[in-house]
Amino acid sequence: MKTQIPAQNRFRWINLDPDLPQIDDGSDAIQGLTQTPKTLPCRYFYDDLGSELFEQITDLPEYYPTRTEQSILETSVSEIVKLTGACELIELGSGSSRKTHTLLTAYSQLDNPLHYYPIDVSAGILRSTALNLLDTYPLLNVCGVAGTYERALAQLPPRIIENRLLMFLGSTMGNLDDRSRDIFLTQVQQALQPGEFFLLGVDLQKPIDILEAAYNDARGVTAAFNLNVLRHLNDRFDGNFNLDNFAHLAFFNPTASQIEMHLKSLTAQTVKLKALDLEISLKSGETIHTEISRKFNLPALTDTLTAHALQPLKTWTDPQSWFGLILCQRQCLLSSDCP
Repeated sequence: MKTQIPAQNRFRWINLDPDLPQIDDGSDAIQGLTQTPKTLPCRYFYDDLGSELFEQITDLPEYYPTRTEQSILETSVSEIVKLTGACELIELGSGSSRKTHTLLTAYSQLDNPLHYYPIDVSAGILRSTALNLLDTYPLLNVCGVAGTYERALAQLPPRIIENRLLMFLGSTMGNLDDRSRDIFLTQVQQALQPGEFFLLGVDLQKPIDILEAAYNDARGVTAAFNLNVLRHLNDRFDGNFNLDNFAHLAFFNPTASQIEMHLKSLTAQTVKLKALDLEISLKSGETIHTEISRKFNLPALTDTLTAHALQPLKTWTDPQSWFGLILCQRQCLLSSDCP
């Protein structure tokens, strides 16, 4: 019989932000807001309020990705566990770890210690979620990592079990352009040893009316989430963005096969971010581009993954083929990093 270990002895916490002053200097915000057209990195969505708003979005009737991916996980989880065997679970952008419960429950049935590494930029939701998981899973060990994906992938704690499953669910990779996606997949490749696994959730191409409704919900939660990026900038950099002077704008760009989110200036205005010594002017109708959400073609994506030494082993989709879940295995590189 396994002995239950107290929760405080099964929890570790790593905060990478103090080691990264450059991520808080606002240089990326300055660069984006002083170029034409203006942009903001989507990481500024995710203060604690932004993370809470996104959790609300996932429950909206128009927002199909979360529930569709969850249904795929529920039908595929036994096969995922069989293909990977016992392994440590690492999740990028873990948020509330809602979908991860399905995987944790399945892996907890194996006769091995269960180790979970949730990674998120929002330290508040990360810590509260980790503590809740410890209550739910008495044999679970959790190491919460607060920081960016890039830093976390480069500084993963040493392996306790000699096998890892790195998870990137929710089609968050759709927020990356081609160059950023290739950099990210290279980082994933470098974080894994040959033979280890990468589980990727991706939103697939579908009718435009379904896509646009998912980002323009009737309750306006997505609009509040988008506008919150300005509130976050105000709080972080002593700014004076007036949220009432902006409107949420989201539409599908068929050429790039992506949803685009913007904040539209409703009037000519000047905004200051005192901590950045930055003043910007916006014309009436000018937009700040805040996010893309790409919709993938599965064959093209599997080719991209293979090119990064991440060989797809199995792909699962829902009956409508709205969403895809891909299990990959890290391969040896051409320079041969395998014995």
